[in-house]
Amino acid sequence: MIRATSITHSHDAPADTVTLSYDDRFRRRIALKGDGGLAFLLDLAQTAELRDGDDLALEDGRHVRVRAADEPLMKATAQDPHHLIRIAWHVGNRHLPCEIYADHLILRTDHVIADMLEKLGARVEQVNAPFNPEGGAYGMGRTHSHDH
Repeated sequence: MIRATSITHSHDAPADTVTLSYDDRFRRRIALKGDGGLAFLLDLAQTAELRDGDDLALEDGRHVRVRAADEPLMKATAQDPHHLIRIAWHVGNRHLPCEIYADHLILRTDHVIADMLEKLGARVEQVNAPFNPEGGAYGMGRTHSHDH
């Protein structure tokens, strides 16, 4: 099986694409099958965050483009900037992965967290989209450089 051994970026057309969920985009080694049927082994030196648009370099010079899969998410809309900071603090206090925008947050669907956000005055709606939360402050992507 052909191996993909590094993450690159290319403007050339990919040999295939591979559509992965947020959980499946944090990998080091796994057998994958592209959307067009190309089977390959992801074989990186260390675990890495695969971002939408990254290219996985195959041993033969071709590449496979990573696509973030749509997932069930929730959008929490704030009333104003101060309110956004307040609800973001509560989300961060629970160490939840989160996308941060000027007037809203995007989180994984969770009825307990949705209830908390609504009680804090946020408007919560369900959305289906790729999930690309902020990376960790102490390391690369989802990792921490200290014991947690």
